[in-house]
Amino acid sequence: MAYIDAHKDRVVEGRRLGVEPIITALRSAGVEVALSTYYAAKDREPSARAARDAELVPEIRRVCRLRRGSSA
Repeated sequence: MAYIDAHKDRVVEGRRLGVEPIITALRSAGVEVALSTYYAAKDREPSARAARDAELVPEIRRVCRLRRGSSA
């Protein structure tokens, strides 16, 4: 899903790619993905783990900044 989200608004040959053409290209490359699966995942609430991971990102960045400043 991240790949599709990252590329769906790209303009190629004067036209926006969009979700359906990307999924069609992925299918032709042997990737099993359904358009309905993409949209279902977009509508779904994040999992508990994904929500917790998002909460931890600022703390992880803070610790990394601190560690870069130390000699350890």
